[in-house]
Amino acid sequence: MLLNMKIKAYLLRLLTQKKSIDFDLKNTSTVLFFRYDRIGDMIISTPVFRELKLANPHISISVLASKSNKEVLLNNPYVNHIYVNHKNNFFKDLPSLIKLRKKKFDVCVEFDHSVIPHAILRLIIIKPKKVISVKKNGRYGVNGNELSLYDNYTERGYQKHFRDILLETIKPMGVVEPKSKNYDLFITNIQRKQAKKFVEYYHSKILIGINLEGAIKSKKIGFSELNEICKGLHRHFDNLQIIILSTPKKFQSIRKKIAKIELDFISASYKTDTILDVAALVSQLDFIISPDTSISHVASAFNIPVVTIHEKNQESYQLFAPTSTLNRTVFSKSKDSLIGFSIDLLIDYCIELINLNKKGDYE
Repeated sequence: MLLNMKIKAYLLRLLTQKKSIDFDLKNTSTVLFFRYDRIGDMIISTPVFRELKLANPHISISVLASKSNKEVLLNNPYVNHIYVNHKNNFFKDLPSLIKLRKKKFDVCVEFDHSVIPHAILRLIIIKPKKVISVKKNGRYGVNGNELSLYDNYTERGYQKHFRDILLETIKPMGVVEPKSKNYDLFITNIQRKQAKKFVEYYHSKILIGINLEGAIKSKKIGFSELNEICKGLHRHFDNLQIIILSTPKKFQSIRKKIAKIELDFISASYKTDTILDVAALVSQLDFIISPDTSISHVASAFNIPVVTIHEKNQESYQLFAPTSTLNRTVFSKSKDSLIGFSIDLLIDYCIELINLNKKGDYE
């Protein structure tokens, strides 16, 4: 085991060796951001693209996105180019990585605070003049500062939201203080009209959207829990309508399960094919309940009140907490799942925030 660790450490040091290039980051004209992971991660990164472009309109901003999160950037006026990357298929990506190398980027920004081998391989192929990243903890016994591939580290900070940590990465390019930290989601007029037409049917009701599933299987609201939540809320607000959000793949199965509940104040949303379709609907709702950070970030983008359910992990919560003005979080009893979260507390938080939102009486 020790020998294996030493070999990995040797290879890591070898792969991340790089001669320093004399280039002033404030002269950057082309930058490529690595963000080929989850939808929520892309959403909280959107202030970075906007603030860099507003401060330096001449900079061409490219993003290496994943198949699942690329749609977050559709219609985004601050991003010039979007490239799709397959995280776990380096050889499939190799032709496109070689094309990116030919573009001779001034800067690549790699957002992860961990040492990620697949990101290192891509940085080696693309070969930008400079690489910026969040300060790394190191790996295989190798300290992050030993990795000369990375030219500039920005401090992570342990009491910061990850959005704020990401915004630190553009300071070396001259963005000292962001004008705004709001998330960007650019829905189309067609998407907005579709959402408005759907909610018009419930025009006199409090509209509560509930997202049942997170990106990880262990993060979900079960249908027995959903039943309790819905009935508990209805006892306090008889003029509410609960809209169940779903992914395209789960749309039909969730519709069937909702039908079995036989409560007329619960209905499925219309089929949403993209995250921007979901965003358009969320923007028209009064309130969101979600175990998934991506939907809470969507709600935060439109400042919709939200109650989230989170595993018992304060560090993770601090990094990815919702940023809506009105927000509360119920924590489970498990560090790895949502098992044991309090439905009663969730309902109490919902009642509190719905009443505050109706009054407009909040900080």
